Amino acid sequence: MLKRTHAVSRAPDVTENEHTPVLPPRSAAEPGGSHLGQQEIISTAVEGTAVVTLEERRTAVSTWLLTATDDRRAAWADWRERGLTLLNCGGVFSAVKMPADLVWAAAGTADLTAVDDCLRGWFDDGGAVFMDVHSHLYYFLAPPSFAWTYEDCRYPGVGVLGRGQYVGVPAVGRTVPRSRAYWCVPMDGPGDLCFGDEVEKFLQRGRAIRSAGAFR
Repeated sequence: MLKRTHAVSRAPDVTENEHTPVLPPRSAAEPGGSHLGQQEIISTAVEGTAVVTLEERRTAVSTWLLTATDDRRAAWADWRERGLTLLNCGGVFSAVKMPADLVWAAAGTADLTAVDDCLRGWFDDGGAVFMDVHSHLYYFLAPPSFAWTYEDCRYPGVGVLGRGQYVGVPAVGRTVPRSRAYWCVPMDGPGDLCFGDEVEKFLQRGRAIRSAGAFR
C-alpha cells in the first residue's frame, strides 16, 4: 500500500468542537477581524517541520474544497449557518457513495463511533470520508479520475458522483455524529483524498460479509 507524505506532522487526537465554525481566510472575514484567540497548536515545532494550528489546517482544507463551487461566499455562509453546502463533483474530487449497511458490515458494527475508528484505521495514510446521517449514506472522496477497477464492486446503492453531479459536504469542523452530516475521516490537508484501491477493497469487504450473512 502506498504511503502518503505530508508537509506537517499531525499530533495525536485533539479535542474538537463541531459547533465552532471554520472561519474563512482573512479576505473573506469581517474587516479587522482577528482569529488568533481560536488557534490551537496541533504539532510541535521541530527542525524542518512547520507549526500548524488546527484552525489553519481546517481553513486550508476548506479553501481547497471551495474550489469545487462557483460561489464561495454562499458556500461559506451555508457552512456557517447549516453546516452543509453543495459542491461540484468531477473537478477536484469525485465522491463514492455507499449505503450505511455496507459500511457497517465492513466495520463489523453499527456503532458510529466504532465505525469511525474502523474507517480511520483503514485509511491510515489519510483520506476523506463523511456520512450523511439522515440518508444513511457514506461518501468517500477520491481523485476526479476515479473509476472502478473490479466488476464485483457493483452493489445496490453504491455509485460514483462525477462531473455534472453534486454532493452535500459538511463543514470541516464537524467531526462527531451530532448533526446531519459529519466527517468520519477528516482531511489532513488540501487534496488529501482516499486512494481508489483502498475504497474498492473496503467495499469488497463489506459486500463479502453481507453476502455471507455474517452481519445484519
